[in-house]
Amino acid sequence: MGFAIAEAAVDAGWTVDLVAGPVALEEPDGAILYPVVTAEEMYHQVDALFDACDVLIMTAAVSDFRPVQQSDKKEKKEDASLTVEFEQTIDILKTMTERKVHQTVVGFAAETDDVENYARKKLESKRLDWIVANKIGELGTGFASDTNEVLLLGADGSFKQIGPATKSAIAIELISRIDPTVS
Repeated sequence: MGFAIAEAAVDAGWTVDLVAGPVALEEPDGAILYPVVTAEEMYHQVDALFDACDVLIMTAAVSDFRPVQQSDKKEKKEDASLTVEFEQTIDILKTMTERKVHQTVVGFAAETDDVENYARKKLESKRLDWIVANKIGELGTGFASDTNEVLLLGADGSFKQIGPATKSAIAIELISRIDPTVS
């Protein structure tokens, strides 16, 4: 979905910086790709770009946790522990909204149930301008699919269901809703 949005934003005339983890997708023409691997790398790259941006759209399902102990070599099973301790990663979206000045910030919520309720809570708790919510686990939509169906919720109380449609069509609709000057 992030790559489809980047492509739609380029087509709308936006300058697009795309921060992305490892994917098997081609870089959208006209976007500047900043490849990252870890949540920390993503945070640092988004942080570096944030002040100059007008719109931040965070579609990534960034890992909420990472192992406390990390190893750069293979652990042998006879020496390995069966317990892995985790710590929270930085909440990139919330960190950016805490320092927004002029930016419009859009988040995503992938939920398995009670989609609208959880999305509204995230919209408010993270001080977002918009949130795009979709139900995951449905066959043929969302992750690893070319189609999706989403709810777009605005901080102003607006609500719009978009799809089912291709991710490209949804991306075009999202860009036009986020930036009304786009036709």
